[in-house]
Amino acid sequence: MGLKVKLIQYTPEPEKTIAAAAKLCYSSVGVENIMEDLNEENTTKFLNMLMSLGHQSPIEHVNFTFGVEGVSRSLSHQLVRHRIASYSQQSQRYVKLNQFEYIVPPAIEGNEEAKKIFINQMESDQKAYDKLVEILKKDYINNGLNEKNAEKKAIEDARYVFPNACETKVVFTMNARSLINFFNHRCCTRAQWEIRQMANEMLKEVKKIAPTLFKYAGPNCVKGPCPEGKMTCGMVKEMREMYLGTNEK
Repeated sequence: MGLKVKLIQYTPEPEKTIAAAAKLCYSSVGVENIMEDLNEENTTKFLNMLMSLGHQSPIEHVNFTFGVEGVSRSLSHQLVRHRIASYSQQSQRYVKLNQFEYIVPPAIEGNEEAKKIFINQMESDQKAYDKLVEILKKDYINNGLNEKNAEKKAIEDARYVFPNACETKVVFTMNARSLINFFNHRCCTRAQWEIRQMANEMLKEVKKIAPTLFKYAGPNCVKGPCPEGKMTCGMVKEMREMYLGTNEK
């Protein structure tokens, strides 16, 4: 199963909403008139001012909700480290995995010997899961549970055999400030390959909706020096070309 990223919901007119918040901060306007004169030109002006001042609290007023599938549990463990967000993940307690999907890392996919070992292990995990469900379900029925509840309890315990490669589906919501921070860390070449791939797809989606807001989004090096020190990839110029479409050094 391949990666699928979908922007399923977002604050209507996100850039205008942020501009209204900024307008309140920097002028004497009241809430009754806060949306007046916020045409495209003025909205862009307010957003550019905010970003140049580093005043980011107004951008917290807009949210973006993504639906993602074709990612591993290894990725989801990294994703939830971004704590200012809301997450909903497919449950392995309630969803019986009769044939679980799994993510194959590119390095393994490209090596026939490694791929064979990997797939054999995945198949072994599935067989172990199926057998554990069967054994535990019988035990729970013998202890007085009906068939439906016995299977649920068996699934809860049998799922422990599944690997980090197990495919999962996630819906999550971040405000724009948290999202920019997410891009700073996860679009970096030092980020793990899978979450970086997802971050880049997410960035493409939000740029369609709020191009000014996410104009400088991407790894930290697109708008300043690389913060990775000796661990830098040394490709600042290439990163700026990729994320800003510029040859700026």
